[in-house]
Amino acid sequence: MSGLPKLTKARIEAILSARFGDGFKSLKELPNPFELYDMQRAAKRIAAAIREGEKIAIVGDYDVDGVVSSALMTEFFDIVDYPVRIVIPNRFEDGYGVSPALLERIDADVVVTVDNGITAFEAAEVCKERGIDLIITDHHTPSETLPDAYAVVNPKQERCDFAYPEICGAQVAWFLIGALKKELGLDLKMGRFLDLLALAIIADVMPLTSINRPLVQKGLEMLSTSPRPAFEAVRAYLGKSRFSAEDVAFGIAPRINSAGRMADASIALEFLRAESLSEASEAWLKLDGLNQERREVESRTTEEAIARVRDEDPVIVVAAEGWHEGVVGIVASRLVGRYGKPAIVLAIEGERAKGSGRSVGEVDLFGLLERSAEWLEGFGGHKMAAGLSLKAVDVDPFRRKICQEAAKLDPDLFIPKADVLGELPLEEVDWELMAILERFEPYGEANARPAFLFKNVEVLEARPVGQEKTHLKLTLKNGGSVLPAIRFRYEESVAPGDRIDLSGTLQINEFNGRRTIQLLVDKIY
Repeated sequence: MSGLPKLTKARIEAILSARFGDGFKSLKELPNPFELYDMQRAAKRIAAAIREGEKIAIVGDYDVDGVVSSALMTEFFDIVDYPVRIVIPNRFEDGYGVSPALLERIDADVVVTVDNGITAFEAAEVCKERGIDLIITDHHTPSETLPDAYAVVNPKQERCDFAYPEICGAQVAWFLIGALKKELGLDLKMGRFLDLLALAIIADVMPLTSINRPLVQKGLEMLSTSPRPAFEAVRAYLGKSRFSAEDVAFGIAPRINSAGRMADASIALEFLRAESLSEASEAWLKLDGLNQERREVESRTTEEAIARVRDEDPVIVVAAEGWHEGVVGIVASRLVGRYGKPAIVLAIEGERAKGSGRSVGEVDLFGLLERSAEWLEGFGGHKMAAGLSLKAVDVDPFRRKICQEAAKLDPDLFIPKADVLGELPLEEVDWELMAILERFEPYGEANARPAFLFKNVEVLEARPVGQEKTHLKLTLKNGGSVLPAIRFRYEESVAPGDRIDLSGTLQINEFNGRRTIQLLVDKIY
């Protein structure tokens, strides 16, 4: 790796500070919920429904963001002691979001969507015909026209001047609760929901800058002590009391997501809303089992998808019968990582193909789908990720069209975002550096945990560890500086006495009350 800047502690601090151009926001600087367009209209209608004893239904979504949104709304209506019906569509039977078919099962005067609805044109017409007031709360990118709903609350719609459009569906739902609190004159502490909210912000890969940062910071802090049985179960199972954003992204979120991917998201909602530790633990074990199943199916599907990739295409589009609809998004991410280009993976069932896409670098996947929409029955999402459906016979013409559109883009847009911050001398690694890195937590989207390149370091120790000896424990030396390191699932051949270049992230390892700095190795060159 060449051309990387040489780093010092001061330079690292300056680079990380530049990610927060407007400084670190605090919870006191959160915007007023009513700054979201149509929020007042939505809150007034729901408040009136509560006062008049009307029937209210909430329609969520089957991913973490949608399940957390549903959990937040359930908790709010429990607090005000008002009965509502919570409906989370089943991915396989109902498809995505509020739909005419789903509405057939709902008897309500007011339907509120959370984390979906911005493309629910048919559902909006059905609600009009039935005299139902449809309130859409969503954060996905809208098309030029909006559904004809009673109210549409979405920070990404053109007529909305909300200062922070990069928020997830659960945040929109949380702001709705804040608006209802004011409308109903409730004494309600909005901070009580932040452990749940942090989970959704991280899982939905929102940028951990601006207002998202203090919300996640506080939420992670609460997660360590939250009396929610769900989080008591998580702490017991993972054996942790302090959580990073990465712990949530890789340890908690995939298990919650697995319910909607492999079975039904109601299992995940039951977990988050569990009233006892035994109930939460039982649901968590179910989620863990579904996640194991998901990983096996995903691994098999990824291998089959790789065999279908056309190397010459600027956008990967692969489709097959028998693929599990619940894993196609993850498989698309795997293909992006392997090939460095956008990928769309479609599961074919009968005459229809349905799937997910993921993007790379600065390529706007949603924009590419818009320009290829003649071949699609439906699509939705945002720049980096989207869902879509089309006729199976149209998969090839769609692939040709989206590749034509992608070929017109500037090749620089396809360059993956840099993984490594720069080259760091081993002698710069000390507790002062760790204090600097800690100051910019939590790390995640738009604030990636810094990875560093270490060049020409001597290997003092290299030995396989772990139950199956699949990890490599290293001790690295340069001059008078020594640094322990670990490489998980290693494939490289490394021996004591070698001089190597490697990259990775720094972490604090705590064992038996002793704290040490350790390098978590991403790559050995």
